[in-house]
Amino acid sequence: MHLFSPLALRSVTLRNRIAVSPMCQYSARDGRADDWHLVHLGSRSVGGAGLVIFEATGVRPEGRISAGDLGLWEDGQVEPLARVVRFVEEHGAVAALQLAHAGRKASVHAPWEGGAPHLPEAGGWRPVAPSPLPFADGYAAPEALSEQGLRQVVEAFASAARRALAAGFHVLEIHSAHGYLLHQFLSPLSNRREDRWGGSFENRTRLVREVAEAVRREWPERLPLLLRLSATDWVPGGWDPDQSVELSRRLKELGVDLVDCSSGGLVATAKVPAGPGYQTAFAERIRREAGIPTGAVGMITAPEQADHVIRSGQADLVLLARELLRDPYWPLRAAARLGQEGPWPRQYLRARP
Repeated sequence: MHLFSPLALRSVTLRNRIAVSPMCQYSARDGRADDWHLVHLGSRSVGGAGLVIFEATGVRPEGRISAGDLGLWEDGQVEPLARVVRFVEEHGAVAALQLAHAGRKASVHAPWEGGAPHLPEAGGWRPVAPSPLPFADGYAAPEALSEQGLRQVVEAFASAARRALAAGFHVLEIHSAHGYLLHQFLSPLSNRREDRWGGSFENRTRLVREVAEAVRREWPERLPLLLRLSATDWVPGGWDPDQSVELSRRLKELGVDLVDCSSGGLVATAKVPAGPGYQTAFAERIRREAGIPTGAVGMITAPEQADHVIRSGQADLVLLARELLRDPYWPLRAAARLGQEGPWPRQYLRARP
């Protein structure tokens, strides 16, 4: 098993174990994909990745991180996405969509506009969360979700899954990391509820489990379902690796096929010991102890480093983010470095080393 070995997940086989990590582009209008998404995501398929995961896509308008995020809360958003899916898959990659709800981290400006909160009084919207605790100074205090609101969130994920199928995606990922809504329910640092959605591990994990069940019911049995998880908050008393292992065991029973292992994002002041491959240990532990395939992400940049993650059994899939922004053709270059056959498009064969 190595970086360029195929990976089978249910009926879907990836041509290699390189995935484009979902990265927000802040460039959609009314949640709709446009030419930017076609070129950005299409070039990563042409560049040789096995799996192309589209950016965090809001299941409700108020669940977007910014007004420029993709969305899938209405039928009119299906065909603009389908256009991009068709191009990605025509060039050999498998198209995946990350379904998301930003919770209390919603309604911010794009990074190139400073990334500050876009407050309701300035034209933004009021976010929702498990508890009325703002993410950080300057953020709007969120509205605590009611029982009805929580039912609507679960149904929104399920409805978005139906639309993703109509758009032609072959893989779905549920976003339960980086301090967004599902992660907010998992962590006792952001979830201070005293009802059946807070307190115990069973209660704090209820929303992510119900979302996974609802999505799995809508998503065909033959197609894989992934879930991105922050394995730790990097803060004492928060969500941690022990809880991540136990949740991953339960998610496997609910039909999740791979856990995409990241970390952090819940606490703005957390001290994260970032460095090359700093999150791969989480992927390795969850893979070993929960018995579920995993993906590793985070400062993986060199072909030899990525190949080692797979060969040593730390993870089944390697997800690259910024490195693929710098070089969309990284998989082709990596194949040459590692002595493997790269998936060169026929239009580019005359440039193959």
